[in-house]
Amino acid sequence: MAEIGFLGLGTMGSGIAGRLVGAGHDVAVWNRSPEAATPLVEAGAVRVDTAREALARPLSFSMLANDEAADATLSAQALEGEAGRVHVNMGTISGGLASRLAERARAAGVTYIAAPVLGRPQVAAAGKLNILVAGPADVVASLEPYLAVLGVRTWNLGVDPASANVVKIAVNYNIIGALEAMGESVALVERYGVDAGEFVELLGSTLFGGVVYPGYGKIIAERSYRPAGFTVELGLKDLALAEVAAAEVRLALPTSPALRDVFERAVANPELAGADWSAIAEISRGGGHTA
Repeated sequence: MAEIGFLGLGTMGSGIAGRLVGAGHDVAVWNRSPEAATPLVEAGAVRVDTAREALARPLSFSMLANDEAADATLSAQALEGEAGRVHVNMGTISGGLASRLAERARAAGVTYIAAPVLGRPQVAAAGKLNILVAGPADVVASLEPYLAVLGVRTWNLGVDPASANVVKIAVNYNIIGALEAMGESVALVERYGVDAGEFVELLGSTLFGGVVYPGYGKIIAERSYRPAGFTVELGLKDLALAEVAAAEVRLALPTSPALRDVFERAVANPELAGADWSAIAEISRGGGHTA
């Protein structure tokens, strides 16, 4: 049994922390809204009042929503404490912030590991995530027993934490493109009287297997955008991360302006705001009605 801290108990973080609690570890949980910790406390976790208390554990994990939340929570003051600790940041943040957090942690005697994940909340709760990890090789190797509880595969992306985050950003950019492609193609076939459900089943069972097309295609066909696994607002955030990452290396992303327009229109639509990010399909459909 290990003493672990966990920060950030949204739908993803709660699922991941729950796996660690279920594996028998002594997990101290912290969230900006304390009530989010209640189900985990009932399952055996310990609620702490500050981020610093969770980060004081020999090993800690975080799953925070964006750069702003990660930067504020993983502050120099919160990271202060005994040397030799390890922190694993599983959130989707920019490569630039990952580098700054790694340096900030190093100054506090903490080894920083980037470990963003692929998978929706139900996948996290089932321990079926794919984990993109980067950091010192010996520390990454020592984390394998914990990561094995959380995911089906760990993808080692080297020693630079920013690398893992840029790969996650690039994966999400692919998903965004797929969502828009499905939205446009579903709108097209529907105008010709073709059933959307049958069309997305065709896509997923022939040329576009895997997770994204069958999973999100079904959501789009049924307009079942709530409750959201990942909101349109978070999708826009991840699109912005891709734009920033590309700009930093002077790379053009020709489709990003069109994708940004679609996301901004969805976020501005009161019927789509807060819905699953696949609800951008409704922009192509010419509506905004969600189930």
